[in-house]
Amino acid sequence: MKSVQTELQDAYLIQPERLEDERGFFARTWCKREFESQGLSTSLVQCSISFNHKKGTLRGMHFQASPHEETKIVRVTVGSVHDVIVDLRPSSKTYLKHLGVKLDAETRTMLYIPKGFAHGFLTLSDNAEIFYQISDFFTPEAARGIRWNDPALKIQWPEQVCVISDRDRNWPDFLPQGTV
Repeated sequence: MKSVQTELQDAYLIQPERLEDERGFFARTWCKREFESQGLSTSLVQCSISFNHKKGTLRGMHFQASPHEETKIVRVTVGSVHDVIVDLRPSSKTYLKHLGVKLDAETRTMLYIPKGFAHGFLTLSDNAEIFYQISDFFTPEAARGIRWNDPALKIQWPEQVCVISDRDRNWPDFLPQGTV
């Protein structure tokens, strides 16, 4: 595996290194030793999938409130998505900055999302499936979100949003700590 630091502090793209032959290829997608050697969290307590029927489905922007923050590793297993993360850590040098990357089943690139980030995605294909590895158990009362089109964040989505839940549509704008 090859880890590539993104422009957001502590967030990485993880690219499987393929061993190819006439049968196809083999690639490792998780190695505790390799993650530890790079200072990445190796705590994984649950895995989840998100399946989305229609191109243009938006899910997000989600996060868990303290003390239930989650590190996530996300990978697309079918189709493609535009994946977006926002750094919500006030002490970070990339606070309130966001990153959007295309993840797809063909490249199998993964996104390592550290604790303290909001996460969401827009499907770029029908029948897109996303696989999550998550560091902490989901705690419903700690579930939070910010609006996908919050004007302060200026996230540029590459396609029109066609399907979105009422919950995701109605998250509030993000108010930095210390504001009213």
